[in-house]
Amino acid sequence: MTSEVFLAILPEDVRGITKIMNKLIEKKILVALTGGGTAGHVIPHLALLPEFRKKGWDVTYIGSNSIEKELAINAGLDFYEISAGKLRRYISFRNFFDLFKVLLGFFQSLMFLLKKRPDILFSKGGFVSVPVALAAWILKIPVISHESDITPGLANKVIALFATKILCSFPETTRYLRNKNSFYVGSVVRQELFDGTKDVALSLCGFSKEDHPSVILVIGGSSGALRINDALLTTLPDLVKRFRVIHITGKGKGIDFAHPRYKAFDYVRDELKDLFALADFIVARSGSNSIFEFLALRKPMLLIPLEIGSRGDQVLNALSFSEKGWAHILRETALTKDSLLREINHLVENAASIRTQQQKFTVEDVCTKIFAHIEEVLKV
Repeated sequence: MTSEVFLAILPEDVRGITKIMNKLIEKKILVALTGGGTAGHVIPHLALLPEFRKKGWDVTYIGSNSIEKELAINAGLDFYEISAGKLRRYISFRNFFDLFKVLLGFFQSLMFLLKKRPDILFSKGGFVSVPVALAAWILKIPVISHESDITPGLANKVIALFATKILCSFPETTRYLRNKNSFYVGSVVRQELFDGTKDVALSLCGFSKEDHPSVILVIGGSSGALRINDALLTTLPDLVKRFRVIHITGKGKGIDFAHPRYKAFDYVRDELKDLFALADFIVARSGSNSIFEFLALRKPMLLIPLEIGSRGDQVLNALSFSEKGWAHILRETALTKDSLLREINHLVENAASIRTQQQKFTVEDVCTKIFAHIEEVLKV
């Protein structure tokens, strides 16, 4: 006898009580999130949070003692800290010590997942996520991971071996993954970034409302970019003659320059949407999450991809955007005072055509796409 038939033959008042009791004992879906030690691996998770909460799902975060811990806790998430060791593609004595950190992180993740028994693990890749994803797979917890860059990082290459699904920001990425369950969904853009106010930004920066030059926002990622900071310092005396400059330097990476048209922040969080609203042009690294946000906001951008000491993922991201007419590129190896000034001027001169190409990009509801994959796996 099915539960529906059983309920139908009960008296009405008993049926009501039974339905209430079933609701009370109904298990809530629990989603475990994991990232990779940087803000870039956490921010997409935070963009998905409103949808998780709207569905009434519980969410927990497994990560390292880094900026991800601060961001996750500030977002109201339960945070479980594990040991983290970095996976490197090159020979280093640190690989030996980090192997033990990874093993410890694996056993910590295994114990936590055994205790909590989440219904699914959603990963953003990054070195922290590998032991967590492996522990989930051993416990037969479905793993979905999202890859932001064109070429998958080492972490997602490992996770792809056993993940239920790999989701991608760039359509090109699927051909680099052997996992047949890889799908292009796009990059999550935080909706609050569309709600910025120029007047708030003017007040934050202390800029005069009577002074109306264009605004350049220079940002080197959550931890800043010393090479960009150093090159910018040499160009600022020239730039402030024509522009107002907002500079997000990175914590502890400020530069010594004072001018009414220059404002530096070491790090911003809630204020970022207002700074974006005020910015006419952006000079930045080419981390995937950021550049898709600039694109969605229709901001002409000069990208200076991390190249020295990198696996080259940011270079490929920037080249993809350049080929589509969405951005200009200045290679880090060619970054000087003269080249930076020249490329900023070139960006300003071509801003109209860049915006025209950016308008052809459709800003999709990527959250809905991701949740469709999650719900398909959960069968809800």
